[in-house]
Amino acid sequence: MEQTLTVVFDGKVLRPESPLNLQPNTRYLITIQNLSSESTGNNAWDTLEALVGTVDAPSDWAKEHDHYLYGTAKIENENE
Repeated sequence: MEQTLTVVFDGKVLRPESPLNLQPNTRYLITIQNLSSESTGNNAWDTLEALVGTVDAPSDWAKEHDHYLYGTAKIENENE
């Protein structure tokens, strides 16, 4: 299971901004990413660069975007 959530650190504890769907007394691995504008720069390219590799997607996502967005039939591979 993978979740993305926003939290605020009050100096001692991370406090989630929305309810968590987690089991009590269970260990979880947490990755921390600062959401301030300083961490991603002030332009869209810095933001996009910071997001590279954070989305799991099929390898043919770009070629088959209509299939994944709208459910159209996949394009036949021209090399086959």
